[in-house]
Amino acid sequence: MSLQIQMIGTGSAFAKNFYNNNALIHADGFTLLIDCGITAPRALYELGIPLDRIDAVLISHIHADHVGGLEELAFQYRYVFKRKIKLLVPAPLEAVLWEHTLRGGLENKAEGLVGLNDYFEVAALAERTPTSIHPKLTVELLPTDHIPGKASYSFLLNGKVFYSADMRFSKTLLTGLHEQGCEVILHDCQLFCPGTVHACLDELLTLPEEVQEKVLLMHYGDNMSEFIGKTGRMTFIEQFKTYPLPS
Repeated sequence: MSLQIQMIGTGSAFAKNFYNNNALIHADGFTLLIDCGITAPRALYELGIPLDRIDAVLISHIHADHVGGLEELAFQYRYVFKRKIKLLVPAPLEAVLWEHTLRGGLENKAEGLVGLNDYFEVAALAERTPTSIHPKLTVELLPTDHIPGKASYSFLLNGKVFYSADMRFSKTLLTGLHEQGCEVILHDCQLFCPGTVHACLDELLTLPEEVQEKVLLMHYGDNMSEFIGKTGRMTFIEQFKTYPLPS
């Protein structure tokens, strides 16, 4: 099976019609969950995908629409499946993820559960270093600007697919990726401007047409349908639909 992506959610943090912007990457029987927001367990349930079918989870940053479902995942794997799932986390976020997000719900000193490694098989990933997580799937972490002073990462998959997570607009980065041979750009898109912590549609429309043709828009608001046909050569990616990716 070739590389595929299935968006289990395409919504912005405040969307109600669309689930949190999280995705499944399928690669020859290996399934990677990119981010695990509050709605991720529900979305997987609706898709008929059991939680224990996920092989690994990759985290981009610590906002709840990207990590809010990790507590349920941790409890399910420990107490129901009785094993650990691999958690791929940018090294600078490893301590922050536990101390500022998960510790309050997961810490249980009576059972000796006092850190990420007690629930997950943690792999801390270095920035700007392609890491093979499966024979058919390599991930490179690219630091990108989102909230000032807080680390956030986008991902380059197999050197050909850019997945933005959440980031402010950077024409330099996107045109550079295009020139380096990146074939697909999945980008968060705020439908109103100005884009303070996300790229907004008007900014993305300033990209050269040859770059726009590679862009699939995600992380959009509930009024997305009002903008169909108004996105230049870019296209909205659809929730739950599976798309082939270059491998």
